[in-house]
Amino acid sequence: MFGPQVPSVTAPEVPADAYLLDVREPDEWAAGHAPDAHHLPMMEVPARLAEIPTDTDVVVVCRSGGRSGQVVGYLLGNGWDNVRNLTDGMQGWAAAGRPLRSEDGQPARVI
Repeated sequence: MFGPQVPSVTAPEVPADAYLLDVREPDEWAAGHAPDAHHLPMMEVPARLAEIPTDTDVVVVCRSGGRSGQVVGYLLGNGWDNVRNLTDGMQGWAAAGRPLRSEDGQPARVI
């Protein structure tokens, strides 16, 4: 989707120890997210760069890979060299059978 300049990974390839950065909106996060993910909505990334690790693998995720790809491009342009886009986003994560957790009392789902 973004060409060779945006490093990507599929859900089955995400290492267990990767820092999973979920850049979706709060309602999307509440509906369902990876259990160990860290929530940082896309529009808050520029103001909260200090929260994003520079010393470990970071996999950025949204619903389908579009917003997260933009965030990866932004981070690469700002000095991060340890970031990758989750190609199919949370939709691919769920389709691969990876775990989901909700925060809204409903069964976990990707919206």
